[in-house]
Amino acid sequence: MISIKKISALLAAAAVIAAGVAYAGGINGPGPILVAILNMGGNNAALNVTATGVVKATPGVVFRIIPTTVGTGTLTLNNSATTGAAATANIIDSIPAASMTAGVPITLEAPFTNGLVVSAITSGGVFTITYN
Repeated sequence: MISIKKISALLAAAAVIAAGVAYAGGINGPGPILVAILNMGGNNAALNVTATGVVKATPGVVFRIIPTTVGTGTLTLNNSATTGAAATANIIDSIPAASMTAGVPITLEAPFTNGLVVSAITSGGVFTITYN
């Protein structure tokens, strides 16, 4: 039988886990429970991205890029809050069209500290970008 104390600890842990934050307490007191980001697919999505621009102007994590239409050229994502600040020094990833397949997700799971910007996009490309 589970005690009220253990049920309370489980409920508290579940609430913390649902919020997607680390939890350092166990059911029987402090313990080695560590929870990473719960929503590994991203809570947000930029749909039908067809041009350069800011996806998110604050810190977060870019999870996946899903090419709907690949196009030709290169897709580049930067750790930047504005398109003007996007530079070679803050590239998160630069993906040539030849390495993409329409409908096949590209998993990045890459944190960014300033923001998320699409600084280059393939000609004719259409993408979905998931992020937190």
